[in-house]
Amino acid sequence: MKRPQSRSSRPLAHASAPSSLENPRLEPLRRVAGDYGNHAIDELLAGRLTRRELLRFASVLGLSSLALAGGGLIAPQNARAQAAGKPGNQTIRVAHLMPAGAVDPLTVTDAGALCLLNQTGEFLANDDADGHLQPALALSWQPNDKADVWTFKLRPGVKFHDGQPFGAKDVVATFDRLADPASGSAALSVLKGVLSKGGTKLVDEHTVAFHLDAPNGNFPYYVSSDNYNAVLLPANYAGNYEKSFIGTGPFKLEKFEARRGASFVRHDGYWGDKALPERVQFAFYADEQAQILALQGRQADVMGTFTVQGGIGILNNPDFKVIGVRSSAHRQIHMRNDVAQFKDKRVRQALALALDRDVMVRGLFKGRAVVGNDSPFAPIFPSTATTVPQRKVDLAKARQLLAQAGVANGFDATLTTEKYMEIPDLAVVVQNAAKAIGVRITLKVESQSQYYGAGTYGKSDWLDAPLGITDYGHRGVPNVFLNAPLTSGGTWNAAHFRNPQYDKLVAQFVATLDVAAQKQVSAQIQTLLLDETPMIIPYFYDQLIAQSTKLSGVHFTALAQLYFDRATLSG
Repeated sequence: MKRPQSRSSRPLAHASAPSSLENPRLEPLRRVAGDYGNHAIDELLAGRLTRRELLRFASVLGLSSLALAGGGLIAPQNARAQAAGKPGNQTIRVAHLMPAGAVDPLTVTDAGALCLLNQTGEFLANDDADGHLQPALALSWQPNDKADVWTFKLRPGVKFHDGQPFGAKDVVATFDRLADPASGSAALSVLKGVLSKGGTKLVDEHTVAFHLDAPNGNFPYYVSSDNYNAVLLPANYAGNYEKSFIGTGPFKLEKFEARRGASFVRHDGYWGDKALPERVQFAFYADEQAQILALQGRQADVMGTFTVQGGIGILNNPDFKVIGVRSSAHRQIHMRNDVAQFKDKRVRQALALALDRDVMVRGLFKGRAVVGNDSPFAPIFPSTATTVPQRKVDLAKARQLLAQAGVANGFDATLTTEKYMEIPDLAVVVQNAAKAIGVRITLKVESQSQYYGAGTYGKSDWLDAPLGITDYGHRGVPNVFLNAPLTSGGTWNAAHFRNPQYDKLVAQFVATLDVAAQKQVSAQIQTLLLDETPMIIPYFYDQLIAQSTKLSGVHFTALAQLYFDRATLSG
């Protein structure tokens, strides 16, 4: 892979000498940043990268552990808010969504179960609320020049709850299990084509090297908390996770009862700062309304997966606070490119132009979302190109495009979707917007099990319906969003979109390590998707939790993971 050069054509190998015009505090960072890091610093000084984008790029390269480098330019190693106080005897009560099935790191996909994994388990790195990767069981990581081999240095002195020492052999076994097509691993949706079984190599007791299937500039996210299946387990792990919840984290299992709840207690042998609360107690509820009632009835201190649609009473109640983090979670309104109704891209463009995204953000989310631009590049991604014009509502243009496509009088279509969060309301909004341009939409709202079916082509309304709305949860980088739903061979390609130029651009983006170069490729991808419009992405919404005003110190992620080791109750 050709190494990037700065706009001044200065070779990156010589970039460590600071310009006389830049802040001298950057000099310590330049000495350790390497070629790509120094190029990113050049882009910052030239105004082509923001400070936030540089910080996030540095975290991907494993530079976030340099707490004081560059006069505080890089975020501190432990960015989690530290609550004052010492370990005590408090119990934090959680009104939690019931897991959809067995809690198993290998197979978990639902929010109810995935949040339980990180109570006792830990990751190589943690994706924080700002999208920066922070060291956890890995102290540092770095790529080779091609970004197809990433080497991770592991934290020494760590033990599992049963006393076994943690080391490289456990990392190898964990990722071989997750990358094995025969294992039933849910993580294959992330790792397929990225890391194969056998690709994780033991270098020494505390060093592993990931040999990838192809270059990948964002690979550390694939082995971080952003991949919730990737909690580290012992090499001799043999299943039956619900019996032990074996891990290395600050809490260990006290009790688990399927369909009722779980409790976790402080692990006094934890390698890091001991948890402040003595216990975290989860009670399982069937739906959000039951969770809210538990919170309002003072039977719980906090609930995750809180939605604006179902929780207006909490939003307006001074006894509770709703906290949000920005995310890349969104809805994809796909239009099958291979059926008569949507084969002409002008029809697809017309439907996209009929939607008022600002109204959606205000009406469906009370402002706790940002508008989307019909590509998976969320505003939180540093690689998102901000130069691409934002698509806005334009009914006159939409009608003109329909006339040009030979359907001036509109047409009939069925919109199939799932009953989940705000999606049924979104379907009504789409139906009404389409009516304004003469497109007559009938709604078919199904249970999630009906909608997703077997999850394979020919056996799933999700993948087979000509027009549908699908929920997509947060990811720390856009790679999965770009591949699975949109590439020609994508396993989630509900739009049946096939475009060789798009496939080529995505492969180029994934292989690119330099953030400035990623932005250049993403601009091309965003422009292509605006033109082809295989799907509409109208917004990206915040991940929310609701809690008592007496609770503080809870850390949570856009993936609905909750961390309570720094949590305290007042009063």
